[in-house]
Amino acid sequence: MHSLENDGVAGGSSGTDRTGVREHVRPAVTGAEEVAANASGENFPVALRLLPERYRRHLTALYCFARLTDDLGDEARESGQADADLRLRLLDELTADVDRIYQGKTPDSPVMRDMAVTVTECKIPAQPLRDLIQANRQDQQVTRYQTFAELAQYCELSANPVGQIVLYIFGAGTPQRITLSDSICTALQLAEHWQDVAEDLANGRIYLPAEDLARFNVTEADLAAPSAGPAVRNLMRFETDRARGLLDEGAPLVGTLRGADRLAVAGYLAGGRAALAAIRAQGYDVLRATARPRKPRMAAELAKAYARGR
Repeated sequence: MHSLENDGVAGGSSGTDRTGVREHVRPAVTGAEEVAANASGENFPVALRLLPERYRRHLTALYCFARLTDDLGDEARESGQADADLRLRLLDELTADVDRIYQGKTPDSPVMRDMAVTVTECKIPAQPLRDLIQANRQDQQVTRYQTFAELAQYCELSANPVGQIVLYIFGAGTPQRITLSDSICTALQLAEHWQDVAEDLANGRIYLPAEDLARFNVTEADLAAPSAGPAVRNLMRFETDRARGLLDEGAPLVGTLRGADRLAVAGYLAGGRAALAAIRAQGYDVLRATARPRKPRMAAELAKAYARGR
């Protein structure tokens, strides 16, 4: 999941002093423009600045909602209360804000008030929003995945809803396109996990399936090493190729789109391909340092995906 510092988390948890969703995020998270500006290195905002304002506004609202959800699931802390309990309560509050949108009421969080406008204008169903919140609930309770099928089910909650909402924003949310988008978004989530193996382990989570660890004779101790040995590198080559295959499966989505929506989806596809290329360029050593895509590679991938339509 995304990581963002949460400098303003403090306070009581009951009565009139109970802290809520709005108080448990940095001020930057409640300002859509600042959040987008601070996120230029992540896959979600790729090509955002090149789109017409009417799309940028809705995509920024979506990005802020997704970032807020991740923030509450990853970063919220409060003295005297277990982190998981606090985070689950805050995610419940966020769900209540989603419910307010679909009940025609005003959400408490300024981020969700912006999202309410996007939901109304773009006719976005509630399930993708609820799924993103559920993914963060799952992160409080599940820290290991036994099989790739289990991990893929997690991606159905944590990543695929973002692509679905993007398609609704562009008025392109057909069943065929959503299926292709789901492949791209699952691949993007996997790419992020493969970039962040060391960081996730430090946070007590391993997204690499246990069946794959066993297949390549990789232990948790191997993942805690300062750099990747041959077994870890072989495992990451396998996982990177798997994510690339999913990107390729979903890539024809670009060819079904035109104009701004084609540019946006080509940007997401390009971000994923560049991220995987960065892992390969680092010799699949995801432990020594986080593999970050270079801007020239991202620009080249964007131009190629847009022109080829895949």
